[in-house]
Amino acid sequence: MPEVSATDAARNFSDILDAVEHRGERFVIVRRGKVIAQIDPVRAGKGADVKALLRQRPGDPDLARDIASVRALVETEIRP
Repeated sequence: MPEVSATDAARNFSDILDAVEHRGERFVIVRRGKVIAQIDPVRAGKGADVKALLRQRPGDPDLARDIASVRALVETEIRP
């Protein structure tokens, strides 16, 4: 992961963002020899990915009961 001075990062911010967005590069920003920040691509998940992960886990037999308990505690606001 390349280190970039804060000054160079400010001067080349658009280029750094392009590298992160299009090539998945990561950067460490350094000020006066001290690491102060890291710029990484956002890891975006998709709904299908979440569903696949949930299918890998065993079901929780108490989930429906827990949801019902929480719902019982919530008062429904009736608006005119």
